[in-house]
Amino acid sequence: MAKKFSKLRASMTADAQAKAQAKAQAMLQEMPLQELRLARGLSQQTLAEVLQVQQPAIAKMEKRTDMYLSTLRNHIRAMGGELDIIARFPDGEVRIQNFAEPGEKPWTHSA
Repeated sequence: MAKKFSKLRASMTADAQAKAQAKAQAMLQEMPLQELRLARGLSQQTLAEVLQVQQPAIAKMEKRTDMYLSTLRNHIRAMGGELDIIARFPDGEVRIQNFAEPGEKPWTHSA
């Protein structure tokens, strides 16, 4: 018989729970477009309707390893997000403004 995850988690040490939580958060920081769409609770068909394309176009886009930034930006916006292009260097991060929408202000952050 399967056990409930909440019971399994409750039986873990505090350290193990903290490590599991940290790993889960790290996994949420990086994921392919398909997993992001699923995590947002969207079907390919729903996303296709928002983007006004056919569902196979969404399936194709999710498999691509190279695409226009404007295409990716529209895809992310259709899921309710915003796309930022960040360059990371040992001494800090810089948001690349060439790819920002008109009127957006660039920002920089030093480590």
